[in-house]
Amino acid sequence: MGRSAPVAANQERIVKKRRRSFLKKWDAPIAGYLFISPWLIGFIGLTAYPLLLSLYYSFTNYTLLRPIEWVGTKNYVNIFSSDPKFEESLRATFQYVIASVPLKLIAALLIAMLLNKAIRGIGVYRTAIYFPSLIGGSIAVSMLWRNIFGVDGIFNKIIASFGFEGKGWITSPDTAMSTLVLLAVWQFGSAMVIFLAGLKQIPNDLYEASSVDGANQFVQFFRITLPMLSPIIYFNLIMGVINAFQMFTSAFVITNGGPMNSTYVYALYLYERAFSRYQLGYSSALAWIMLVIIVIASLIIAGTSRYWVFYETETEGRKRRR
Repeated sequence: MGRSAPVAANQERIVKKRRRSFLKKWDAPIAGYLFISPWLIGFIGLTAYPLLLSLYYSFTNYTLLRPIEWVGTKNYVNIFSSDPKFEESLRATFQYVIASVPLKLIAALLIAMLLNKAIRGIGVYRTAIYFPSLIGGSIAVSMLWRNIFGVDGIFNKIIASFGFEGKGWITSPDTAMSTLVLLAVWQFGSAMVIFLAGLKQIPNDLYEASSVDGANQFVQFFRITLPMLSPIIYFNLIMGVINAFQMFTSAFVITNGGPMNSTYVYALYLYERAFSRYQLGYSSALAWIMLVIIVIASLIIAGTSRYWVFYETETEGRKRRR
C-alpha cells in the first residue's frame, strides 16, 4: 500500500504532463483556426459545398421539376456528341478570350507607363482613368454601351461628322463581338494599377546605366521594362484569361447572344440551360467542362512561363550554383 500510492501519484503526474504538452502543442493551431473560422465557414458553406454539389448534379437529370435521377456520364456524352450549341458557344468564347485578353493587357501597360510620371496632379489622372473599371462590369454600363453603338447611337453620330456612314454595330454579326471586346479593353483599370505598382519597383539605375551604354527608350522597353514586369504580366494574363472565359453580363445585356449567335458565349449558354430550361444537371456538367478548360488554359500558361517570366531571385540562384 505504501509503495502503490507514490507510484499512482507519479503516473498521474506523467499523465498530466503529457496532457499539458499535448494541449500546448495544439494551442497555436487551434488559435489560428479560430481566427480564420469566419472565412473557413464561408468557404465550406458558400464555395466547397456548392462545388461538390454541382459535381454530383452533373451526373444527374436534375430539372427542379422532377426527382433527381442518376444518369452517370450521359450529360457529358450528350454535350460532346449531340449539342451543336456547345461547340458554337465555345467557339465564340475562345474568340472573345483571344481578342480581349491581349488587347486589355496592352492597353493597361501603355496607360500605366503614361501614368508612371512625376507630374503635378498625377493622382487625379490615375483616379479618373481607374474609375471606369469600378463600374465597367455593371448592367447600367452594358446598357449604355448598347446605346452608344446602336444605329442611332453617339458613335455613329461622331463618325458621321467625319463623312463616314454608320451602322448597327451590335446588330451586325461582323462587328458585334468587337463591341464586347472593346468594352472589355475599356475595363483595364485593375490590370493598370498592378502594372503601375510593378513599374515603380523597377530601379532607375537600370535605365540610367542603359542610357550611358547608348540604349534608347525602345531598347529599354524590351530589354528592361518587359523582363522586369514579366511576373506581373504573367499574373494579369492568368487573371484575364479566367475572367474572360466567364464573361456573361455584357453578352447578356448588350447582344443577348446575337446576332446569329455571334456573341453566344459559353456562360450565356450555361445560363440558358440552367434558368430558362431548368436543366440544372446538364448546366452543372457544362460548368465543370468550363472549369476543366480554364484549368488547362492556366496550366498551359504556367508551363510556358518558364521561358518568358523573369525572376531575379532565380537568376541569382543560378549564378551562385555556377
